[in-house]
Amino acid sequence: MQQKNNVTEFVLLGLTQDPLSQKIVFLIFLIFYMGTVVGNMLIIVTIKCSRTLGSPMYFFLFYLSFVDSCFSTSIAPRLIVDALSAKKVISYNECMTQVFALHLFGCMEIFVLILMAVDRYVAICKPLHYPRIMRRQVCHILIVLAWIGSFVHSISQIILTLRLPFCGPNLIDHYCCDLQPLLKLACMDTYMTNLLLVSNSGAICSSSFVILMISYVVILHSLRNHSAEGRKKALSTCTSHIMVVVLSFGPCIFIYTRPPMTFTMDKMVNAEVKSAIRKLVAC
Repeated sequence: MQQKNNVTEFVLLGLTQDPLSQKIVFLIFLIFYMGTVVGNMLIIVTIKCSRTLGSPMYFFLFYLSFVDSCFSTSIAPRLIVDALSAKKVISYNECMTQVFALHLFGCMEIFVLILMAVDRYVAICKPLHYPRIMRRQVCHILIVLAWIGSFVHSISQIILTLRLPFCGPNLIDHYCCDLQPLLKLACMDTYMTNLLLVSNSGAICSSSFVILMISYVVILHSLRNHSAEGRKKALSTCTSHIMVVVLSFGPCIFIYTRPPMTFTMDKMVNAEVKSAIRKLVAC
């Protein structure tokens, strides 16, 4: 498919064109990115080395931290470097790689959040069956299935992207390569492609958000039968999880459930800020 393209590289316009603002963007996102990576690594090392953190909740938190670091790394380093670059050029192959990585790790994050909600549901609503249902073997199988689902999703997205012919211009009004901004540059009718995007990425984001919110409503409703101390502990965990879900799914639903039109807010819905805030809440 690539042979049909006249474009061999793209130019990312980034978040701003103002030199002073670019320096501010560089500083802010460097701090956020380093904080996110260091925080995630601390969580990963702590869970891996501690014998007392062997429950399924920490098992899934380990993978959430790992995937979040990968997701942040697929976007943030180039955004940080480009903030101080005169020409923000990315090759066609690098762009396609970024699309694949963004959707692979982004989808995996969604699936891990769902697994964490399932874990909390079983722990609170089925406490006597919890050790049998959420045993380590089951957790490993669930993680493998999540990776497979994420890989299938990202493959479908990259196939849609590789089918797009680019004849010029090559200016991407965004800070990273993704299917939505690339649709605006394709020299073809992208109506059907956008429908496929909405039915895939949009459906995953929206349906997962609804499932998660329903599960937490059920969990909170079931707390009325617990002791005051049990309710307090469960509420503390569920509240932080709900905040994580809202911060994670808000940008996803906003981006992938509407037509590919130009909105200034698109560039402000930055995944790195969301990721940094999410980790602060999770900790």
